[in-house]
Amino acid sequence: MCDTYVCLGTYSQDGSVIFGKNSNRLRNEAQLITHKPRTRHSKGEQVKCTHISIPQITETAEILMSQPYWIFGCEMGCNEYNVAIGNEAIPTTEPVKETGLLGMDLIRLGLERGKSAKDALKIIIDLLERYGQGGIHTLKGGKNNNSFIIADPQEAYVLEAAGEWWIVESVKNYRSISNRISIRGKGDLRKEGIVEYAIENGYCKDDDDFDFKMTFSSVPLPEKWPLNSREGCSLNQLSVNKSKITPALMMEFLREHKVGICLHGRSDRSVGSQVSHLRNNQKSLHWFTGSTIPCLSIFKPYVFPYEGKNIIEPGPYTEINPDWYWTSHDKYIKTNVKKPKEDKPERNLYYKELRSVETKILERVDTIISNNNISNNEFNTLLVEVNNYAWEQAEELIR
Repeated sequence: MCDTYVCLGTYSQDGSVIFGKNSNRLRNEAQLITHKPRTRHSKGEQVKCTHISIPQITETAEILMSQPYWIFGCEMGCNEYNVAIGNEAIPTTEPVKETGLLGMDLIRLGLERGKSAKDALKIIIDLLERYGQGGIHTLKGGKNNNSFIIADPQEAYVLEAAGEWWIVESVKNYRSISNRISIRGKGDLRKEGIVEYAIENGYCKDDDDFDFKMTFSSVPLPEKWPLNSREGCSLNQLSVNKSKITPALMMEFLREHKVGICLHGRSDRSVGSQVSHLRNNQKSLHWFTGSTIPCLSIFKPYVFPYEGKNIIEPGPYTEINPDWYWTSHDKYIKTNVKKPKEDKPERNLYYKELRSVETKILERVDTIISNNNISNNEFNTLLVEVNNYAWEQAEELIR
């Protein structure tokens, strides 16, 4: 269970696009902040994804990912061209292939190859049609179809795929997705033949009856998401905050406990989080926790080109490293994970320490952003300093 958000400039405080996501997976699935620089590749080279290999392209972009340690792809990430992507597993009427590309593989490939949201959207659709979705996506062995939010500083898209069938919605103002199909009607773009296929298979009566959310869902869905659902809560968080949404507020959205957006489950948890501040004609900023449970974590700021602490090469890795920050943090917070809705003095003190440190980090970043006379090199240097400070403080808090 995951939740992905985006708001366009009409709903953000400064007119930028703001993206956010929690990745909810098995509680022991370490999720790493990984970095890959822009890379040239040889002609005829293959790239080994999680379950299959596909042809590589001539040059891949610099990327940052929040990556489950054992797969090729990522739950969410961003690239040097200010594109951010996140995905959700969704149940649909259509079976998932035994092997193919994971939704997470498609995110990484979209980031490595896409220079805009529209470009990444087209690339992911092309890969879906060539190779399909397939293979296990968790250590439990589950296989799922996928929903994506793909964003850049100008626009955002929701892409949902049921087997070989896909549909796209262009985001207007704001949008969120969780783990159920969400695109209504025929969307703004769709795979040719999807309506005819649905009619032939008895999913809908005729062209007028086609509604992707209702037609391709394998479980009954409400016409409107209730506020006590993750879908309803996340949409409401966005809708009631017109012109107020900032990266800091998006972080708070991801820490919501009433409906479990910040998930503290015994088996499944929010094991990694990202917020991206996608700024038009300016340096974009990307915030990652690199740790489990966003309410028990600090977001650390990143900027392209990336330099700084805790650079980890992209996976997959065969086993969890006890020296990873994610692992140390997970061990440290054990006593604070249970019953997040309850008032616990010890946890409240830890919350206070975390938010105090994070507020200082946010204030330092806001000061840098507000300096209109700063050069790109100075901007990068100062952001690396803040990134280093954030990591130092995060490590100090779990000693």
